[in-house]
Amino acid sequence: MIDSYNFGVIVINGKSYTSDVIVFPESVRDGWWRKEGHKICLDDLREVLNCEPRPETLVIGTGYYSMVKVLPEVENTLKSHGITLIAQPTNEACQTFNKLLKSKKRVVGAFHLTC
Repeated sequence: MIDSYNFGVIVINGKSYTSDVIVFPESVRDGWWRKEGHKICLDDLREVLNCEPRPETLVIGTGYYSMVKVLPEVENTLKSHGITLIAQPTNEACQTFNKLLKSKKRVVGAFHLTC
């Protein structure tokens, strides 16, 4: 569960993170880096595509000012794997992620914490 988010800081289950994260049902991957900082390509999400069981939904926090863009190849690949993509500014994405968790959906979240 995401407790809070402010520019540059996200608190998940009581622990603060100051670098981008991927939140899996059983763990948090701290220090999520992308090949091209503000573009998300397939390589950036290999862990999500390879996790078992696969998520039903991937929520991407695109940053405080929504500067991160998801490439069309990512959208197409997620769709072909039966994974719904929700990309929103990080504040909204955190709220969406929590709602999906509460509804018992298999959800993974990838959050850019700054710009």
